[in-house]
Amino acid sequence: MELLAGTRYGRASLSLHALPFVTMTRHIVTGDELLLRMHRGHGYHRACDGQVIAYGADTLADGSGGPGGAGAGELWSVQCVGTAHLDAPADAELERLGPAPGTVDGEAYEPVYLRVRPRFATVHHIVGASPFQAGHAE
Repeated sequence: MELLAGTRYGRASLSLHALPFVTMTRHIVTGDELLLRMHRGHGYHRACDGQVIAYGADTLADGSGGPGGAGAGELWSVQCVGTAHLDAPADAELERLGPAPGTVDGEAYEPVYLRVRPRFATVHHIVGASPFQAGHAE
């Protein structure tokens, strides 16, 4: 939870129409729970409500190591699993989430909130990762 608390965005993984699906969400850690904010217009919250989802965040995009004491060349990835429920956040939680985006995919962003209490989590660290390089070696 400490690593997740140091990040702002992650990915919720769920089953949507019997197929695996991943979507980006904003999150905060509230005690032993995660509060997720996503766009209502996509309808993904309906597939999540009452269902077991996986949620993950990482430093894989930039290789910076990010929060949690990792340095350059150290990567980490956290994944937790729990049941998501639609919920109305408290004012203090809304303030911690910060302002919502203006638009998503060209339409006005309308926030919806899910609360997840992780039942278990995994953390992976990679040390000695090479810095990000534009392009791939042939």
